[in-house]
Order: sequence, then C-alpha cells, then structure tokens
Amino acid sequence: MLKKIFLKIYKLIFKYTPQEKYDLEENNNYQKWISNNEPSINELEEQRNTKFNYNPKISIVVPLYNTPEKYFEELIESVNSQTYSNWELCFADGSPKKIDYIDKGILKLGEKVKYKLLNENKGISGNTNEALKMATGDYIALLDHDDIIPKFALFEIVKVINENPNADFIYTDDDKILEEKDRRISPHFKQDFAIDTLRSYNYICHFSIIKKELMDKLGGFNSDFDGSQDYDLILRAVENANQIVHIPKILYHWRINPNSVASGAQAKPYAYVAAKKAILAHLERQGIENAKVEDSKIMGLYKVTYPVINNPKISIIILNKNHKKDLKRCVKSIVEKTSYNNYEIIIVENNSSEKNIFKYYNKIKSEKIRVETYNLEKFNYSKLNNYGVSKAKGDYYVFLNNDTKIISPDWLETIISNCQRKEVGAIGAKLIYKNKRIQHAGVVLNLTGTAGHVNWNEKSNKPGYFGRIMIQQNVSCVTGALLGISKTNFEQVGGFDESFPIAYNDVDLCLKLLDNNKLIIYNPYIEAYHFESKTRGYEDTKEKQERLRQEENKIKEKWKNYFANVDKYYSPNLRKDVPNMRIETERIVKNEI
Repeated sequence: MLKKIFLKIYKLIFKYTPQEKYDLEENNNYQKWISNNEPSINELEEQRNTKFNYNPKISIVVPLYNTPEKYFEELIESVNSQTYSNWELCFADGSPKKIDYIDKGILKLGEKVKYKLLNENKGISGNTNEALKMATGDYIALLDHDDIIPKFALFEIVKVINENPNADFIYTDDDKILEEKDRRISPHFKQDFAIDTLRSYNYICHFSIIKKELMDKLGGFNSDFDGSQDYDLILRAVENANQIVHIPKILYHWRINPNSVASGAQAKPYAYVAAKKAILAHLERQGIENAKVEDSKIMGLYKVTYPVINNPKISIIILNKNHKKDLKRCVKSIVEKTSYNNYEIIIVENNSSEKNIFKYYNKIKSEKIRVETYNLEKFNYSKLNNYGVSKAKGDYYVFLNNDTKIISPDWLETIISNCQRKEVGAIGAKLIYKNKRIQHAGVVLNLTGTAGHVNWNEKSNKPGYFGRIMIQQNVSCVTGALLGISKTNFEQVGGFDESFPIAYNDVDLCLKLLDNNKLIIYNPYIEAYHFESKTRGYEDTKEKQERLRQEENKIKEKWKNYFANVDKYYSPNLRKDVPNMRIETERIVKNEI
C-alpha cells in the first residue's frame, strides 16, 4: 500500500514513475535502432534481386482458429511482401466454418498458399500438425495466426542457411506490436544458443525455423504440452539439431492482444504448467533424473534444481591478509548458513602483520577449518589459490573472497549439483552490495572495457532485461569472488594462470573452460553479499593502473579470438558502454547482401 502511495506521489511530481521513464526511453531508443539498422527501400530492392547459390523453399506453417479479419489480412500482407520469393504458406483451420475473408486473402497468394478446413478444432498442436502435413518445403517456419514478419525475414534466414549449410535449427530476435502493427515495442535481443537459459524460460520462442528433415524426425507438435507446445518442440529440436544458429535481428513481430501470452501471465495460466512439464520431460530425455522444476518469483521464469549425486566433499578456499573483521563475517556466514555438511574451509594466509588475525586463526581451527600459510613477497591471486588447491581434500572447489557474506543456505548444493553435470565448467553467483544493488550477475567480454559485470548496480530484487538477473543462464565468464568448479575441470585446464597475478585470472580460467567446450553458469539462487576489493584494494595509483593495463593487454592477446567477436551470450544490439543491457541506437553492421 505504501509503495502504491509513493508511486502516485512520485508520478504527480515527476509525471512518470522510474519504470515508466525507463520504458519510454528504451522505446524511443528502439525507434532509433529500427531507423539505423533495418533495410532501406534500396536495400530491400537489392535483396529482391539477390541470387543465392541455394534457394530452399520455406514452408510457413500457420494454425488458424477464428482468426480476426484484421490479423489475417496483415499476416497475408507480411508474407506476400517478402523479398525472398521461394516460400509457401500452409494454413490448417480449426474454426467451426470457413470465414469469407479467408478466401479473399488466399486469392492474393495464388498457388503459394495451401489451405485446409479441419471441420474440428484439434487444439493448437493438432491444428499445426495438420498444416505441417501440407508442407513441401526444405525448412519449416512457425508463425502464429495473429503475428507478422517483416519484409526481409525470409531473406535473412536463407542468407544464413547459405552461410551455414548444416544449420537445421534457426531462431531470431523478436519484438512486440500493439493493435496497430506499426507500433513496435519491447525488442528481445537474445543470446546465441544457451541451454541453461533455455531451461529457465523459452527465450528462443519466435521466430523458429526448423529443417524439414529434423521436423519429420521430431514428429511435429505434442498436444500433451498445449499452451507451451512450442517450448516442448524447441527443447526436442535442440536435443537433435546438428547446428543451431541465432540471427541477431528482429525478424518476428509478436502481437500483444488479450488472448496472447505476450500480454502477460494472466492470459494463459495453463501455459506455465505445460512449460514446467516440458522442461521436466526434456531433462528426463537427457538422462537427468530427480531434477525439480519450479516457478520463480515471476511467472514464465523457471527454476531448475539438479540433484546432488552422492555426498562429495567441497573445499572452500579463502585468501586472507589481516582483515579479521571481514574474514570473521565470511566464515561465520558459511558456518551458520550452509545446509550442506561435507565441506572444508581452507584459509590461505598471506603476509598478515596484525596479531589479532592469528589469534582468530587459532580460535577457529578445527577439523573443518584449516589455515595454510604461503607468504608471497608480491600478492598473486592465482598462485595463492593454486596453493590452496594443493592443500584441498575436496572433489569440488569454491574460490571465495574474504569480503563476502553468504545469504543462500543451499549455495553449496546448487554449486555441486551443477558442477556434477559433465558439460559444465564453472558456476558463479549473484553478488550483492550492502545497499542491495548488483555487484555481479555474470561477466560479458568487451562490456564497459575488457570484461564487465553485466547488470552492475541494478536493484538485486528486479528481474532485469527479460528476467536475466533472476534466471540461471549461460555466460562467458563469472567472477572469482565466488566461483565453483570441479577438481577434474580445474586440473584439466591447469588451474589459474599465475601470469595473471591480480586481474583477469578468473576471466582467463573461464575462457580456458569455454575453449574446452564447457559451459559457464550464472546462478541467481547462489546469493552472497560482496563488499569488494577489501583484500587487495583498488587501482588507485599509477603503478596499479599500469599493471592493470598490462594485464588487459595480456588477456586480450591470449584470447583474441574471443575478444575480437561479440560475446555470444550477450547481443550486438545492446550497448557495450553501460552495464545494464540498454539498446544500442547506432548502426550495428551494414546490411550486406
């Protein structure tokens, strides 16, 4: 109640609430993005005259059911105006009877359209499967009856198919349109394929294009998942695809109307039950038993909990020099909060000079807590952590800063259960400042410099851009302030590179894992406060700044193939000069033909 009153007062004074102001700014930024990045009239004409080496037929499959005349006409218009011409449109109509304007629209398309009145409503999966039976194309494009695609959608898809001959599952970015089709808002600039993100919500959704051979293998849609039938199909498709390609362009316009999921969770509540069922079925097909799928705090976002197999030991490695107060708070939070029992804490003591810290060490030493001394003349984060590992007895390691305070009781279970997945390299946490703002929610290459913390300083209880603060997802890197990894993976990549003594050692470790085809995960359910840089301080002298510059150059040179390209877990359409996933208004790349 107080919050509502505050917002009313705020709106009276400032006209817009902070969220309304943000939405207005981003919608204005999106109009600039559209103007700067979508094809001009001349470019569209060039597309129409382009000759591809391979000209696959695209079957656009649409289930109809009491489709409003306006929506149907706009759909027909959007397909008929495509700059790529080798397509067919397959309609399966589950309406009680054929409506007059359907014939009128079909006549515009001539032989390129196939239409079947089903005389019964077989549900969205059944109706779509009937449309699939009519498809004769090389690829299947899935389009809802109330949505539209831009003129250049099929051209961009065929261009990618020519560039990637093995691509059998393609998806694109999308936005939403209001009742007036020219009012476009809320663009979803997506990651490249990311399995953990997909298990957290159907971020792929529209526009999905599947090779006919793969679709035949999948057997179409499964009516057991109606409401989230597309989610189930996508999960099955990525399980079986040879190559998954993401086109980072807006090639689909999702209409917001009262009956669409795009309008909010209240539109189709049964869809969210079906979505959890689809995720669970996918996990079972992948041989993952006893996993749990739950709703998150926001409908449509899901929490997958993996089982901990057996009861492995985990070694928590904490570097420390003096700072009794910080270390005490950190250790106390572990001991008091942690629900998992089979762990040890290894404190790597490095050149402490204060007597009280040694008294504290003697007080806490136990079977679970050990202090190992390694005095280095110059601080070297990598060398000290590698030393801590050499003293560890666990099968899994957590590297933890002494200036942290654990919040989540099941943090170790979450770390172990993910690190036990053979495809996972490392996992990181949601780290929060004392003021409840985000310190870390994943690291993006080339963001605000060499490697930046995405969503830095956002409110920790907010979902962020398309829920990205609130979901388990794949990222390129996570911070070493709280990083979990298996002993096997750590040894396989040679541990921390000791030539990175201060900065970018965690980025380097993650990139070594990525280079070994391992996944890096950000998990928001592993929560801790992070008071940041208490151990080594800040880059506040010329010497420290020069050292940081040298390490920046070194990491970029070592991993130039990663830094030369857009971070695959981010988007070229989002700004790199700010951390909070704002729309890039400038022209991204030339629309090359």
